[in-house]
Amino acid sequence: MKEFVANTYGRFPVTFVKGEGCRLYDDKGREYLDFTSGIAVCNLGHCHPSVVEAVSAQAARLIHTSNLFWTVPQQKLAQEICRHSFAERVFFCNSGAEAVEAAIKLARRRGHFLLGGSYEIVCLQGAFHGRTLAALSATGQPVYKRGFEPLPAGFTHVRPNDLEALEMAVTSRTCAILLEPIMGEGGVIPLEDRFLELARELCDRRNLLLMFDEVQVGMGRTGSLFAYQQTPVTPDVMCLAKGLGGGIPIGALAASAEVMEFLPPGTHASTFGGNPVACEAGKAVFRALMEEGVLDNAKAAGAHLRQGLERLAAGHSAEIREVRGRGLIQALELKRPAPGLGGLLLEQGLLVVFGHDRIIRLLPPLTVTAAEIDQALSILDTTLKSIKK
Repeated sequence: MKEFVANTYGRFPVTFVKGEGCRLYDDKGREYLDFTSGIAVCNLGHCHPSVVEAVSAQAARLIHTSNLFWTVPQQKLAQEICRHSFAERVFFCNSGAEAVEAAIKLARRRGHFLLGGSYEIVCLQGAFHGRTLAALSATGQPVYKRGFEPLPAGFTHVRPNDLEALEMAVTSRTCAILLEPIMGEGGVIPLEDRFLELARELCDRRNLLLMFDEVQVGMGRTGSLFAYQQTPVTPDVMCLAKGLGGGIPIGALAASAEVMEFLPPGTHASTFGGNPVACEAGKAVFRALMEEGVLDNAKAAGAHLRQGLERLAAGHSAEIREVRGRGLIQALELKRPAPGLGGLLLEQGLLVVFGHDRIIRLLPPLTVTAAEIDQALSILDTTLKSIKK
């Protein structure tokens, strides 16, 4: 049956049929410890009871209406996002790339009407914002752009945490600065406070939008509900997706009421955006994070994981260059490429996100236990010892 699926992914040779908490099970009955969470999507773990119940009940009531009409789940999820963040209005879509596309359109339209036609957006080298054409243009990794040129113009890229480069990049043509507070796919690189403060200052000084892409690091991943809450700045616009739906596809663009006025009726839309089933899943995620102790567990588990990774790095100083991250998005950077390491870890029953042949990204569910973290660390230790020989 595999031959009927487009060959656009480099997949591991495993087929999963069941998930529960931090575990996945393949079609042969083998169990795996999942430290990918579907790339930061299943923040509550696989098949969390609250999400399963909410989705099942809503699917039996109402699945879809389109945005020609109101639905209660959409209104309530928007209220939750606004109640717990700086935002006052939310636009719903289906993915992180769509949320970034909406942010780009919002910034450009505001620049057109408010800033004399300014349209450029300052982004970062190494950033990742999605695979659609405008999001790809914002992405600061040439490898993803090759063969898709010409891409939409109007994006400039500077080195992360380079204050001088950021200040020089902002010109009269700039309408916004787009940042990941922690660059996920780019190697789990937290942006320094002084860099974020300069971005905020430049935006305030020139009346630009500071836009945060929290698609991967939002929804409790860093130990706070949103990553910006652990920085000294507040953005004007925030993109969400991945963990927002607990495994159900959903994206969101959140902003102040004043900013969102630049997307009046008819300027942007999404047929499936704010789907009742997806929004019920999002509501269940919020309840679990805020009322079921999941956010508190994420803080404790993040500290436990970081301490364990630092001990691991000390024991493998010849192989590991650095430990980076915050909360439950952590990474090990190896000193030399190890292209087969992801497969070796899979054989040992541990799933990680392995990139650039030397970055091990760890994204366990926010429900992960200390025992599961210790098990993952033990597998990492054993596997690193095996490649050392």
